Amino acid sequence: MNKCVFLDRDGVLNRDYVDYVYSADKLEILPGVAEALTSLKRAGYLLIVITNQSGIAKGLYTREQMHECHQLMQKAFSHQIDHFYFAPGHPTVSESLSRKPGSLMFEKAIAKFNIDIKLSWMIGDKERDLVPAKRLGIKTIQVDNDDSRMADYKAKNLPDALEIIFG
Repeated sequence: MNKCVFLDRDGVLNRDYVDYVYSADKLEILPGVAEALTSLKRAGYLLIVITNQSGIAKGLYTREQMHECHQLMQKAFSHQIDHFYFAPGHPTVSESLSRKPGSLMFEKAIAKFNIDIKLSWMIGDKERDLVPAKRLGIKTIQVDNDDSRMADYKAKNLPDALEIIFG
């Protein structure tokens, strides 16, 4: 079985904007993220992004624009992300079992990549990122400034979260 670090995208890997990140001009990788991902890969972790992308359902950007953004991220991260799972729905437009706080994206990844949840982590900046992980028994780290009581651990950012994961 494999160990994994599940990662929310916006607010963990790149700067989050209220009006969404879907183009090169808005994609700003956060400091130290590429190096942190390299450290996790060297330690044997799979790296899987689990992201809500409701701007697709709202008609603000296309799947193709999102995929282009993910390709730019892969380039910036030396292609270390093992898979991107995304939920394009939004409750105001369409219901979705995939959208966090639902756990379907996690369940798909666990099955596809033979992931041991006891050895795995979820890093997110919002409580909704942590809900499905907690439900499945995955340890959680909240980064940034959203004040959730749900997180098992809190860190300033992804690089600081490594201190928790590596003990």
